[in-house]
Amino acid sequence: MAESNDMTINLLMLGKTQTGKSAAGNTLLGSYDFKSHLSPSSVTTCCSLGRSSRISGIIRRNGCELALRIQILDTPSYPHSSLSKEQVQHEARRALAQHFREGLHLALLVLRADLPLCPDDNDQTIQFIQELLGPTWKDFTAVVLTHADKAEEAGFSEDTYLHSASSTLLSLLSSVQHKYIFLDNQKSIIKEERATILRKVLDFIRKNDYQQLLLKHTKG
Repeated sequence: MAESNDMTINLLMLGKTQTGKSAAGNTLLGSYDFKSHLSPSSVTTCCSLGRSSRISGIIRRNGCELALRIQILDTPSYPHSSLSKEQVQHEARRALAQHFREGLHLALLVLRADLPLCPDDNDQTIQFIQELLGPTWKDFTAVVLTHADKAEEAGFSEDTYLHSASSTLLSLLSSVQHKYIFLDNQKSIIKEERATILRKVLDFIRKNDYQQLLLKHTKG
C-alpha cells in the first residue's frame, strides 16, 4: 500500500434485517450499489460487492495524500427470514474468499440506535460473528449505529445516548475496543458526513496497523 498513491480497504457489512445495513454500505460507497428499501422480509439473499470511485482528501500517509478506494461486501442479514445461520455463513465465507483474497480490514456490525439491544439478540450476533471471523473477531469488528437522527430527535446526544445505553450494548462496544460510529440517516447523503464516517473507519484500521484478516472458504 505504501508504494502506491492508492489505498484500497475491504469492508464487510453484517447485521439484522431492517437495521439499515445495505443503506450504510451505500453511504460509505457514495452510491446506490446495494438494494435498500422497507420490506417485511429480508431483502438481501446473496452477498454483493460494491466498489467506490477514487476518493481524494480523506487520508495521508508519510506526508503524501493517497486516493482511497473502498470495497464493501454486503451480506444477507442474520437472523434471516428464509436462510439458516449456516447458509448465511456459507454464503459470506464463499464471497470473502472470492472477493477479499488479500484479506478483510474491518467488519461493520450494523445496529439501530433507536431500538434497544436485547441480550439474546446480542449473544446470537456475537456467536455468528465469532464463527464467521474466528477468535480475533473483536480486533476486526466495529459497530455502526444507524438512525442516530431518531435518537437525536428524542433528545440524545452521542454522550447522553451512551450514558443511557443498556449494559448489553456497552459490553459489546467495550469488547470491540469502543470502535463505533453513529450514522445519521438524514445526513448520510451529505458529502461532509460521508467524509467524517470514512475518516473514523480509517482511524480504526490505522489503529489496527492496517492488518488484514485472511479468511478461507470452508466447504460444506
